[in-house]
Amino acid sequence: MGQHPQHIQEVGQAEDDLTGAPRFSEDELEAGRRLFSIPAEFVVSAVEIAGLPEGGRREVAFAGRSNVGKSSLINALTNRRALARTSNTPGRTQTLNYYRQGERLYLVDMPGYGYARASKRAIRQWTGLIFAYLRGRAALARVFLLIDARHGIKDADAEVMGVLDASAVSYQVVFTKADKISAPELARLHRRTAEALGHHPAAHPHIIATSARQRSGLAELSAAIAALAGP
Repeated sequence: MGQHPQHIQEVGQAEDDLTGAPRFSEDELEAGRRLFSIPAEFVVSAVEIAGLPEGGRREVAFAGRSNVGKSSLINALTNRRALARTSNTPGRTQTLNYYRQGERLYLVDMPGYGYARASKRAIRQWTGLIFAYLRGRAALARVFLLIDARHGIKDADAEVMGVLDASAVSYQVVFTKADKISAPELARLHRRTAEALGHHPAAHPHIIATSARQRSGLAELSAAIAALAGP
C-alpha cells in the first residue's frame, strides 16, 4: 500500500511565491527528464484486480473525475500523442490501464469517477474496481489526484480523498487545465485547496499546477514521479 507522505523522499521543498507550488532543483528536474525520455509502453487493461501485473515495480496512479483531462495529461507527460485514449465522452476509461515507464515504474490510468450518465451497473463496477485497487495495492507509491483548476475539489473528489485517507495511501493533488484560469485565480485556488488538504492525513502538502495544452507543470510532475521511482 502507498506510503504516507512523510515516509517518501521529499522533493521541491522551496515554494513559488505566487501559488505556493513546489520548486525543484536542477538535479530533480533532470531525473524527471531522464525518466520520461524513455518511451512509455502499454502493458495491460485490467477490468478486475486479478488481472493486474505482478509486483516488482513501483506504481503511480492517476485518478480524477471524468473529463478532468487525465488522458491528455498522461499523453503530454509521456510525450506520446495517443498512449492514453482521449475522448470528449466522459467515462471513456473503464479499466485500470498500465503503462511501463522505464525499468522501475508503472503508470496507472484509473477509470474516471463522478460520471452521472453512466449506467448504475457501470458506476458500481468502476467504483468497486477503483476502491479495491486503492485499498489493496502494495506497490502503489502515490496517487496523483487530478483536479480541474476551473472547478476545484468536488464531492466526488472528496469521497476518493476519504478512501485514500482511510487506506493510508499517499496522494498528491495536481491541477489540470491551469491555463484556463488567471494567475490570481490559480493562486486563490491553491490557497483554498492547500488549506483543505491540511485536514487530510494522507495528502501530500505540495500541489502541482499543470496544463497539457501549454505543457506547463510537466517538468515538475516528472520530477515528483522520478523521486518515487527509486534509484
